[in-house]
Amino acid sequence: MSKRNQIGFYSLEDLVPQEHLLRDIDKYIDFSFIYQLVEDKYDQSNGRPSLDPVMLIKLPLIQYLYGIKSMRQTIKEVEVNMAYRWFLGLDIQDSIPHFSTFGKNYSRRFKGTDIFEQIFYGILAQCIEAHLVDTSEIFIDRTHIKAHANNKKYESKEITEDTLFYVKSLQKEIEIDREKQLKKPLKRKEESEENRKVKKISKIDADSGWFHKGEHKQVFAYATQVACDKNGCVGYTIHPGNQHDSRTFISIYNKLKSHFTLDKLVMDAGYKTPGIVHLLFQDNLTPVFPYKRPMTKKGFFKKYDYVYDEYYNQYICPNMKTLAYTTTNRDGYREYKSNSYDCMTCSLINKCTQSKDKRKQVQRHLWEDDMVRCENIRHSLGMTSIYNNRKQTIERLFGTAKEFHGLRYTNLIGKEKMHMKIGLTFACLSIKKLAKMLKSRDLEGSIFLSIFNYLPKLIIEYKKDKPITLNE
Repeated sequence: MSKRNQIGFYSLEDLVPQEHLLRDIDKYIDFSFIYQLVEDKYDQSNGRPSLDPVMLIKLPLIQYLYGIKSMRQTIKEVEVNMAYRWFLGLDIQDSIPHFSTFGKNYSRRFKGTDIFEQIFYGILAQCIEAHLVDTSEIFIDRTHIKAHANNKKYESKEITEDTLFYVKSLQKEIEIDREKQLKKPLKRKEESEENRKVKKISKIDADSGWFHKGEHKQVFAYATQVACDKNGCVGYTIHPGNQHDSRTFISIYNKLKSHFTLDKLVMDAGYKTPGIVHLLFQDNLTPVFPYKRPMTKKGFFKKYDYVYDEYYNQYICPNMKTLAYTTTNRDGYREYKSNSYDCMTCSLINKCTQSKDKRKQVQRHLWEDDMVRCENIRHSLGMTSIYNNRKQTIERLFGTAKEFHGLRYTNLIGKEKMHMKIGLTFACLSIKKLAKMLKSRDLEGSIFLSIFNYLPKLIIEYKKDKPITLNE
């Protein structure tokens, strides 16, 4: 007999399992701060009554929390999922907002604002209040997200890239160094000329970047740069997928400095550049980097095979010949070259250089001492174990976000919408982590309390059963 047409009285509270994740989120996460964030976006004196702003924000949170592909599909899920209705504050008979509701509110109220980043930091503030944020070790890395763009629809354009953050300070040091070495000042080029490059621009999503995914595959993509501690994400930025780590680092670094007190920054080899290392030492921070393999052809001497003589400002090659200083180039590298006569008669020439003029050149950056200091830190006690924690922190965060929260690719177009997606995705990860850890604390506290309450009874029973001895 079919029970589909059976009529009964049901409570929505009873239809949601007690162990459901959304129950924990509703219990431990305070979403009331959203009202203050959107207060100036609503006019209380005009128009029809609007949807509750918290419910409006909870809709995309459900989407990213459960990795649902689109808002249209999210609304379909809310229609049949009692837990989603309960979380949104809707009854069984309440009508569900149209799938275009959030998009229209985004265009009219939220576009051009940082509201979603503020939501992320609002959740992060609750994590800090619960003592779940430890900024003594911050892990920074980036991951790529495939853009919603056809790889074949593009045009090549000449664009001007932003100037690297350390260029001005490096130029001053180049001028000082050349003056010390009795060299003429370099002729300055216009920044637009130096940073002008031809790149592929997508006709569908011009904000994305042409990213080389391995040796064979190339796609249009975005790159999100993320900072996290041992528990979760503490900051993020979004960039085109073709920008190098050394170019995008300064944006995430400035955000971290404005919100936290930093100590150790743990990053991969892509960030191990003289500019970044010099900046961190200037700010009295400890950079933790891995070993970076020299970019030298197989069978040739590595750079560390040439010994630097600081006193005479020269290099000594493996055959004990000197490479004298010649100039300091506009990239901040001192150039040291050998004597062509020494190289022509050298038996190790085939392992040293293939240059036509039979001269070996070695370059040394003006901030090379900072790179050496960075290597000394890498060899310090405990630094290897700190770097290896990336597997349990930042890499696990990326894996979870891509596998379960829809961050492997995007169906949104434009950097601003991607910024919203990234902010809400990592806000969801923080929400989930905060709810689970606070629930775990409560369980540990209740177990300890029950043991503490039962202990006096246990002592009384023990004394009753204990035999009396002569000593007593």
